[in-house]
Amino acid sequence: MTRETIKSTFQNIQENISNQLELIDGRKFIEDSWRRAGGGGGITRIIQGNVIEKGGVNFSAVEGPLPESMSKLMGLDSCDFFATGVSIVMHPVNPWVPISHMNIRYFETSTGKWWFGGGIDLTPHYFDEEQAILFHSQLKSICDKFNPNYYSKFKNWADDYFYIEHRKETRGIGGIFFDYLNENEVLSKEQLFEFVCEVGNSFAPIYGDLMSKNLNKPYSDRNIMWQQMRRGRYVEFNLVYDRGTKFGLQTDGRIESILMSLPTLARWEYNFVPEKGSLEESTLKALVKGQNWVQ
Repeated sequence: MTRETIKSTFQNIQENISNQLELIDGRKFIEDSWRRAGGGGGITRIIQGNVIEKGGVNFSAVEGPLPESMSKLMGLDSCDFFATGVSIVMHPVNPWVPISHMNIRYFETSTGKWWFGGGIDLTPHYFDEEQAILFHSQLKSICDKFNPNYYSKFKNWADDYFYIEHRKETRGIGGIFFDYLNENEVLSKEQLFEFVCEVGNSFAPIYGDLMSKNLNKPYSDRNIMWQQMRRGRYVEFNLVYDRGTKFGLQTDGRIESILMSLPTLARWEYNFVPEKGSLEESTLKALVKGQNWVQ
């Protein structure tokens, strides 16, 4: 399996996801192709539509010398790298529609090392247990096709990764997160690639269903205020902790494409405490590690 095969498949996944989301939203993505000075480039697709206030479905394939800061972080000697992937973040108009993120990626170096990574998670502004269980059940079904241990392992990894340490709360209800899947896995490289592609292709049907379930629910100014505050938490995570953001910035990536993950509007209220017994309070109580969504 060549890097060109992986690259072209990822680009097709970007195309398919964009097409499916356009059908639900009713508006088209704006496409912006770009080149990276150090090597490679990508295609950024942004939608600001009827259902999605701001969303991006990005593809990239970049290469060149790996910056020393990144090689030390990855435990690698100085080398060249190639990385390709699809990255998605959706910030909806309606506060009852959750934020969602998905990423799949492939990385290889001139030393011969390679690995796959990725994940998908959900950040509801308002917690809905039924939808949380459905979301995790769908992810477990995908994982179980390839390895019965994957869902538990990757779900726990997501709980740890999508955690806002300085707030002591999770970013949302988690999902799955995985990295460094390589020849040390039981699965072959071809099987790992199939798994990663299945995760990528699952995004549009899973998130499309959540959009359709919630997009017509009425909402108030209070709901919008809370949505913007939850977006603020999303911003904090992406700028402080997110690996993809850090990698893009340290490898001289295109800033507009890297920061497409941020919402158009976010909010920070000083020392905000939700009203006792409110939906906002119950949402915060649900944002803890170790929730067992699937029995």
